[in-house]
Amino acid sequence: MRGAKSAKWVAIAAVVALGATACGGGSSDSGSGGSKKVDPAGVFSYQSNEPQHPIQPANVMETGGGRITDALFSGLVDYNPKSGKLENLVAESVKQDDASHFTIKLKQGWTFHNGEKVTSHSFVDAWNWGADSKNAQQNASWFADIKGYTDVHPDKGDPKTDKMSGLTTPDDYTIKVALANPVPYWTYKLGYSAFYPLPKVFYTNPKKYGQEPIGNGAYKFAKWNHNQDFLVKTYANYAGPKPKNGGIDFKFYTTSEAAYQDAVSNNLDVLDQVAPTDMAKYHQDLGKRAVDAPQNAIQTVAVAEYAPTIKNLKDRAKFIEGLSMAIDRNTITKTVLAGSREPATGFVPPAVEGYKANACGEACTYNPKKAKQLVQESGGANATISILYNADGGHKEWVTAVCANITQNTGVKCEGDSKADFKTALDVRTKKKVQSLYRSGWVQDYPLNANFLKDLYGSTAAGNEGGYSNKEFDKLAAKADKAPTLEESVKLYQDAEAALYKDMPAIPLWYYKTNAGYSQNVTNVSYDTFGKVVFGDVEVYKK
Repeated sequence: MRGAKSAKWVAIAAVVALGATACGGGSSDSGSGGSKKVDPAGVFSYQSNEPQHPIQPANVMETGGGRITDALFSGLVDYNPKSGKLENLVAESVKQDDASHFTIKLKQGWTFHNGEKVTSHSFVDAWNWGADSKNAQQNASWFADIKGYTDVHPDKGDPKTDKMSGLTTPDDYTIKVALANPVPYWTYKLGYSAFYPLPKVFYTNPKKYGQEPIGNGAYKFAKWNHNQDFLVKTYANYAGPKPKNGGIDFKFYTTSEAAYQDAVSNNLDVLDQVAPTDMAKYHQDLGKRAVDAPQNAIQTVAVAEYAPTIKNLKDRAKFIEGLSMAIDRNTITKTVLAGSREPATGFVPPAVEGYKANACGEACTYNPKKAKQLVQESGGANATISILYNADGGHKEWVTAVCANITQNTGVKCEGDSKADFKTALDVRTKKKVQSLYRSGWVQDYPLNANFLKDLYGSTAAGNEGGYSNKEFDKLAAKADKAPTLEESVKLYQDAEAALYKDMPAIPLWYYKTNAGYSQNVTNVSYDTFGKVVFGDVEVYKK
């Protein structure tokens, strides 16, 4: 079943992840007794948070909305939950005709939850709508590779048309795609939520649709109680692999600690993460139902380039590098985070293709003396900074520790800027009202280094909320995108990554690990390479 392709911005301090299948279970391994029988119609509850926006695939860029969107929709391709490798789903085939042209053949028999057939038009119409600047979708830039994108989404002014010239539908089950320039990894992007199809009813009232979405995925919409939960039920006519359960109740929590306590008490079936305060005891509390494995995601502290505190520095690059060198990643990950993280040595996690060991070099190495020197030379020794974070994600402890390091080692006054929930924190970022720095957790959309680089730090990237712009990086990324092979593109993106460390758009902190678990009410729980439970595999015990 699906991975969390749309779970871009990570809400929580301990998102689950890469290939954590070792902690899944069969119908008798959950520690609740082997005699229990499974209920195929059983609904399980899952830890989540209120989505930032209505459920429109091209407008979802965070875990709360992302998990739900991936349950409701199926794309042309998917990623294998164990290996992360690309696999066809709605697509029968994705053929690259030449460097810039693709022919996509769809399988027949797929339908939306209202019975409408899923056709080539379902995809192309959705992509054109998502790209159109008039619709102000967060993920619009994901279509920028397609020929004609600039006509529907110009940098300034109104669009010339509402259709990209690079998209045609010769028949109901064929899509022809022409890219503006070759992109050797373009097919990897097709699994992302922005590329999901939409039914015709969407266009009659997109706002209303966002509250009662109709998808083509394994689960269909049942009910959304805002700030409480989002219920989906299994779609009987789903054309893909059938779920082994009857649905999912996404329960919204204001704190990770509360979710953990509910899981231990069997009032919540599946955790998305364990709060840092519970990290030291969750193996003892959950036993065989505790999950611990690496994942393809990173925690950083990103820079709000527009903030006066940053703009008024004499040497912004030295200031950020100094802050980075002031942070004792090893101690914080071992103590505050109870060994649940791996100190970051660059922007790309180890299991992602294109990872380069110690890419960040000295800038990510703890050196209090050099840190103080750089901050003083930057003109920021008397600065006051804050780190924006969401209080519902278990971040307070490590933010406090990072700020303590910075203040003690550089003299810069640092404090946490807490917002009640992830949605509120995201709104501050989206409206560009961050005071100086903000916590930024990122989980892969596709397992290539480009996703952790261009999609976050490219000048026009949807994920670039801090307003960072580096002409050298943009130039190198563009060169990597035009590489003749995927292998060459990955290598060239390593060169582009090196350019980022000259002024550091964000401070790499640590790579995530899977720290999660589940109740005695469910079994066969495993996690995919994107840090999400493999929803369809979960089995619910009869009560």
